[in-house]
Amino acid sequence: MGLTSRSGPARLLGWAAALVLGGAALAVGLLALSGQVRTFFTAGTVGPGDLERLRFGDLATRSVVHARDGSVLQLVHAEENRVPITIDRVPAHVIQAVLAAEDERFYEHGALDFRGMARALVVDVSEGQVLEGGSTITQQLVKTELLTSSQDLARKTREAALAIRLEERMTKSQILERYLNAVYFGNGAYGLQAAAERYFGTDVDKLTQGQGVLLAGLIRNPVGADPFGNPPAARQRRDAIIDRMVRLGQLPADLAGTLKAEDLPSRPAPPPTRGVDYFLDEVVEQLLADPRLGPTEADRYQAVYKGGLTIHTTLDPMQQAAAEKAVADILPDTGGRFNAALASVEPATGAVRALVGGRDFERERFNLATDGAGRQAGSSFKPFALVAALEAGYSPDDLVLGSEPCAIANPGGEPDPWMPGNVEGQSAGILTLADATVQSVNCAYARVVSVVGPDKVADAARRLGITNPLEPHLSITLGSQGVTALQMASAYGTLAADGMRHRPYLVERVVDGSGKVLIEGRQPGERVLSSEHARVVTQVLTEVVKRGTGRAAAVPSWTAAGKTGSTDNNADAWFVGYTPALSTAVWMGSPEGRVPMLNVGGIPRVYGGTYPARIWSAYTAGALRGQAPQRFPSPARDEERRLRFIAPPSELYYDGGDFEIPEDLLDPSYFDPGGQLVFPGLPDGFRFPPGLPLPGNAGDPGQKDEPKAKKKKSRSTVDPAGAALGNDSG
Repeated sequence: MGLTSRSGPARLLGWAAALVLGGAALAVGLLALSGQVRTFFTAGTVGPGDLERLRFGDLATRSVVHARDGSVLQLVHAEENRVPITIDRVPAHVIQAVLAAEDERFYEHGALDFRGMARALVVDVSEGQVLEGGSTITQQLVKTELLTSSQDLARKTREAALAIRLEERMTKSQILERYLNAVYFGNGAYGLQAAAERYFGTDVDKLTQGQGVLLAGLIRNPVGADPFGNPPAARQRRDAIIDRMVRLGQLPADLAGTLKAEDLPSRPAPPPTRGVDYFLDEVVEQLLADPRLGPTEADRYQAVYKGGLTIHTTLDPMQQAAAEKAVADILPDTGGRFNAALASVEPATGAVRALVGGRDFERERFNLATDGAGRQAGSSFKPFALVAALEAGYSPDDLVLGSEPCAIANPGGEPDPWMPGNVEGQSAGILTLADATVQSVNCAYARVVSVVGPDKVADAARRLGITNPLEPHLSITLGSQGVTALQMASAYGTLAADGMRHRPYLVERVVDGSGKVLIEGRQPGERVLSSEHARVVTQVLTEVVKRGTGRAAAVPSWTAAGKTGSTDNNADAWFVGYTPALSTAVWMGSPEGRVPMLNVGGIPRVYGGTYPARIWSAYTAGALRGQAPQRFPSPARDEERRLRFIAPPSELYYDGGDFEIPEDLLDPSYFDPGGQLVFPGLPDGFRFPPGLPLPGNAGDPGQKDEPKAKKKKSRSTVDPAGAALGNDSG
């Protein structure tokens, strides 16, 4: 019956140890034989503190994270991976195997098994080593949960006394259930259900007879009989239990050979998880900070890692797979120098459906989609300035001067004047605010922010969903301040939802082991923008995708709205866009900081309209596959509205004379009798610089002026916070 055979002095020492321990156990048992002695014994050895120990605490239980479709994303636990089960789920043949291995007369004896103690003493002495301790399952449970594992007589006495008291308070089935949930089966598996998953990739109620015998053999020595690390010992232990079951009449002899011929598991079964790492990390981080799970950090850790929570998340596995594929397929391999992040939310609810924090979680644990101070948004911030302009009474049809130089007075700021520039001398001239957005003209938006005020732009961004601190610098219109991909996806989602803001959330609900709902993630929407203004902005942003800097983001059959963004020296590149069903932000750059993206994957300069727009398109097409295309509602049009010219009175304009404006480009009513342009808002004495392109014949983004107008000498192009104030275009 033993695993090894010994001789000589070692065998004599083994006999001595067996006699001492076995005799001690037998003596304890004999002491409790009579009722009177038993009463005296338990009264004298169990004090108030020991009785308090009989109240078992909650077993540490893993939490399970589910995706939107109910599939398991991850198992969250500390050291003890455990799933408590009820005894009625355990097959009878598994219970038989456990009892044969550990306590064959469990349902026949009391808390102590005197016959078993005597048998164990005989076996141990005959083998010269301790092979059978004689402890009942009740005693083992007391030792495991209430006492230490020391082998001294005092501990054995308390163990026996507490075992007797325990059987007075619990039924045999209750004790066995607690035991099967508490014991360690090796390889990180605590309890029978976790063991069934770890060794065989199945549930406890599906364990076969052979599998049950192997698991029963692990209870006494989970390391020594580990089938992964010590297959011969595991096989010997299993076969010994099979032989015992045959002797007990629990197993036909002809079946024993079949069970012994079964292969042992050679490696842990893969866990039933999808392993969405960045999303899961963000879920756990948010739960550990949520006071609804406890007032202290320790309370929340206990709840998440040991509290057996069921965590339902918003993640859509199909859309998550589309996001990961789009990033993996399109982001060029730069050896980790440049990376990408993606966040996608459902505009109607705020539910986060996909999240990619980087290309490789194992190498780059920092979540680029949600963590830190974020990255400069570049021109993808211009829609917030467009919102501010609409709320100030302007229209996308109003005109603005987009050409360089644009010297904007910046009293009290640095530099003063602020003089951003267009990308590569981009030709613009006079153009509508809509076209200034489509072509991502920096100088046009510099004039817009000067008129409506940077504080209004910051306010619009906050209301729509930007939660990072925003300073009302003029450069805010060009996205000079840090934001995260999730914030941008959420803010654009407000536009997609007709001006209703739905805060982004990853956790749908959290339920404890009793079925009580602890957390509900979805919150009611809040009106932060009129539906008309939201629709006007959406209409403009659809043109960005149709004919502007975001053409690479087009999705077949769907109407998409969005905006490109890039920052000075091409250190950050964005595409943020939406359909009625999804709002998604894609960022590309260096995780290490502001590293210029030059000559990356064959593209000389990475702008938002390159890799980010292509990733966005590929993801959105995959994420919406199978869904019926939806259209945005159209805004109302005010046909009677008189156009205005958006011009900051304090701008330092060129000196120059008048020039004629073809009447087919502008309504003649906008001229006074002397032929001067009289747009409302046009400053007195204003003169357009000669040679500027006019509405209807403005150059494409990136086209250089021919001939190029002289610029006034520019001062510094960096604000006090170090934010780029200069050339930015989608």
